[in-house]
This record gives sequence, C-alpha cells and structure tokens, in this order.
Amino acid sequence: MDDALRAVADPTRRAIMELVRDDERSAGDIAARFPGMSRPAVSQHLRVLADAGLVAVRRDGNRRLYALRPAGLADAAGFIERMWSAQLGRLKEAVESE
Repeated sequence: MDDALRAVADPTRRAIMELVRDDERSAGDIAARFPGMSRPAVSQHLRVLADAGLVAVRRDGNRRLYALRPAGLADAAGFIERMWSAQLGRLKEAVESE
C-alpha cells in the first residue's frame, strides 16, 4: 500500500494512470503525451507504477504495453475510505452535540 500511495502522490504518474485507464498504451505513446519530459523519465514513472502494482505491463513484439490495474489501488483505497469514514463520523458527532 505504501508504494501505491507514494506512486499516486506524483501528478505525472496520476496523469499516466488516466491515460492507461481505459486502453493499453505503448510506452512511446505515453511518452509522446509528455513533450517536455525525456523518454527515460517517462520510463522511470512507468517503472514506479508497475513496481507499485498500479499498471500491468505486457510485451507485444518489441513494444511494452501498459494498462491500469485497478486492483493495485484496492488496499490504498480501503485505507483512505476508513480514514474518511472515521473523520465523517467525528464531524457528525460534533454537529449533533451542538
């Protein structure tokens, strides 16, 4: 879960996750969406996402295709949901006690 939270803390990685949310995309296609960033930098972001289990990587010939792995966010989403629910519960108690 820590790796997933660290990975999604970066805005570039969140943008990459949005790109691969619905369809597989090649590393080259993803890199083309970030013209101000070098291909090695984009590859590093993809590696972080893959290592965190947030994207799946599939080889197609000499290309690597990336797709979102929603299950990779499950633990992090559960943690955030528990924290959010606890805070809402406290807010509800505070409002009702006034």
